[in-house]
Amino acid sequence: MRLRPVTPWMVSSTTGRPVLTLTLLPLLLAAPITAQTPTYDVVLRGGTLLDGRGGPPRRADVGIRGDRIVRVGSLGNARGTVDLDVSGKMVAPGFINVHSHADPRALSSAVNLLTQGVTTVLLNADGGGPTDLDEQLTTAASRGLALNIAASVPFNSIWASVMGMRDVRPSDEQVARMQALLVAGLEGGGFGVSAGLDYKPAYYATVSEVQRILAVVKPWNTFFTNHDRILPTTGYSSVAGMQETMAIGFETGMVPVFTHMKLQGREQGGARRMLDTMHGETRRGRWVAADVYPYLSGQTMLAALIVPGWAQEGGVTAMRERLRDPALRQRIIAEANDAIAARFTGAAGILLNDDGTTLLQVMERQQLPTPGDAVAHVLESRMPSAILGFGAESDLVQLLADPDIAIACDCDAALPATVSHPRYFGTFPRVLGRYVREQRVMTWAAAIRKMTMLPASLMGLPDRGRLAEGVLADVVVFDSSTVMDHATFQQPTVLSTGIVHVLVNGAVALRDGAPTGVQAGRALRRTRDMISRRP
Repeated sequence: MRLRPVTPWMVSSTTGRPVLTLTLLPLLLAAPITAQTPTYDVVLRGGTLLDGRGGPPRRADVGIRGDRIVRVGSLGNARGTVDLDVSGKMVAPGFINVHSHADPRALSSAVNLLTQGVTTVLLNADGGGPTDLDEQLTTAASRGLALNIAASVPFNSIWASVMGMRDVRPSDEQVARMQALLVAGLEGGGFGVSAGLDYKPAYYATVSEVQRILAVVKPWNTFFTNHDRILPTTGYSSVAGMQETMAIGFETGMVPVFTHMKLQGREQGGARRMLDTMHGETRRGRWVAADVYPYLSGQTMLAALIVPGWAQEGGVTAMRERLRDPALRQRIIAEANDAIAARFTGAAGILLNDDGTTLLQVMERQQLPTPGDAVAHVLESRMPSAILGFGAESDLVQLLADPDIAIACDCDAALPATVSHPRYFGTFPRVLGRYVREQRVMTWAAAIRKMTMLPASLMGLPDRGRLAEGVLADVVVFDSSTVMDHATFQQPTVLSTGIVHVLVNGAVALRDGAPTGVQAGRALRRTRDMISRRP
């Protein structure tokens, strides 16, 4: 039998006229509909891509389906349900903040972070936070998340839960309890171990005790991030504190991380020497990493880093009892003066957040002779946090430019009423606007790598921190000509500008600079194969 070729038109056997065949009618009717059906959920069209790895910028489209990037390149006429023209803008992986002090109430909106381009945060910085990480992450997720969260296992909280506020040595049984809490935290999805050995009561732990407790972490191939302990016995040396962090990390098989790295007080100007030490260890096969924020003032409780450790043992009530003893008061004042002189930029550079006065103003109003006297006077009735000036711009520039130092804000999702430091609203745009565009301290590609691939590699995140086909679609689009911070110490909650769009797991969380209210964030849990490694 001979088969006739199928054509859309056939001749009618009754009229002899051509008619449209029913067989092909559905195909023809479907054709124009198919052409209009979006190929992607989101398309970012015509942007300049910075892939996170540090490679040169290139122009390309990004196609996203669901929560993943499925195409990087020219998308031609393919459309997206959300189709955004980002020509003239830069497209980068979402920024990862590895030093986060989250207010749980703000994680559902995270406006101050989304407007900086942040899509993932690492909670429990400086060793603080809950010891039950599974409960922490589960509870936060149940409330809705505007961005992704992960958590470190908090050494300080574990030490305090077992040892209290006393300066005493742990027994074998207490060491075992702390080790069990560490392992439970890691099994609950914890990313590494965070500590703040400069804060009491973890301050009382010796190096050998910390190493012994952390020995159980070695098989996990993760990191140890620490607010370095600055001791009177070392002359309040930042360098000695960083060497202590390295000793703990190396002994316990973890990557040592200097958190909010700085060269304080008398050691200002010494950044190059410390960076050379870091790089020397890395060349020997022992990677040393750090994070830094682009400010020369920090924030913590007034008493925390100024009042000597022995005077804080037992807590606030015990400290105030010592202040009422004339001899002990004079000793506290003398040691507080030493700490201020060695670590900070003086009484005029210490701002009390509860009333907005400087320590110098307290001295003048109360006719007190020294900064230490002013600290003692304030702490008799108040426990304020404070802004503390500490460093030199020349050091900061070197730290910001170093390839092994991530950018982090030492902040996190926050409610405006609780914010007193501009880093909460300005860190990442400040780096991009001030130190990349204006001062050219580093290239756009280098800066983005320090905000994305570097922290992702430190955490062991395999599918975030870069723009590539198959990875999760955490993306930020920014205007390189306008991105800049505007928050100041006088007005710390002013929003940054220049961050145009932010996607979290493929959902548009910030569009045209405004939060959409979408809660597409996830609680991330680490597994044993998520290893910390240098990118």
